[in-house]
Amino acid sequence: MGNNVWVKISVVFALLLLAGCSTNPPKNINNVCEIYDEYYDWYLAADSVSERWKIPQHVTMAFIHQESKFVDDARPPWKWFVWIFASGRASSAFGYAQALDGTWHEYQRQTDNWGADRDEFEDAVDFIGWYNNKSLVRNKISPHDAYSLYLAYHEGQGGFARKTFNGKPWLLKVARKVEKRSKIYRKQLQGCGDDLNKHRYWRAIFG
Repeated sequence: MGNNVWVKISVVFALLLLAGCSTNPPKNINNVCEIYDEYYDWYLAADSVSERWKIPQHVTMAFIHQESKFVDDARPPWKWFVWIFASGRASSAFGYAQALDGTWHEYQRQTDNWGADRDEFEDAVDFIGWYNNKSLVRNKISPHDAYSLYLAYHEGQGGFARKTFNGKPWLLKVARKVEKRSKIYRKQLQGCGDDLNKHRYWRAIFG
C-alpha cells in the first residue's frame, strides 16, 4: 500500500476517535465554582449567555444540572413494551440542555447557528439563554425566576400561558428543585466571582 493511502487511513481513524470523544461531567456538579474552575471555558460561555440573552449564570447552570447533570450526550430512557422490547425513547431530547429536535432546529434557524451541536456545552447554554429570553419577552417572566422559566422551558411558551403545568404536580416539584439549585449556585458565585475574573485573559487561553 502506498504512503498516501496510509496517510488517508490514519486521518480517517483520527477523525473517528475525535468523534467518539466526550467531555466528562465535572467532579462536583453541586458546586458551580468548582465546575468553572475545572472547565473555565464553561464559565466564559455562561457569562456570554448572561450578556447576550440577559439570563443570569446561576439560572442557566441550574437548568443544565437538572436536564443532564452535565452529561454531554444525555438522552431520555428507553420505553419498554411488556418490559422486554424497547419501543424507542420517550422523546428526541438530547445533550446538555435536553433540547428536542424541532426546538433545536428552530434555534439554529433563528440564530443562524447551523453548526451548533447539542453535545457542545457552549451551544447548549446559548440555546437555554435563547429559549429563556423568549420567556422573558412573551410571558413576561423575570430572568431571575428560575421556577417559572423552567415551567415555560418544559411546557413551551403557549403551554405556560395556558398554565398546563398546574395539572402536573411532579413538574412543579422539579421546577422547585431547579429554583433551589439556582439559589445555591447564585450564593456560590457571590463567593468566587472575583476569583473567576482574575487573569481572565490568560485563563481563557491556558485554562
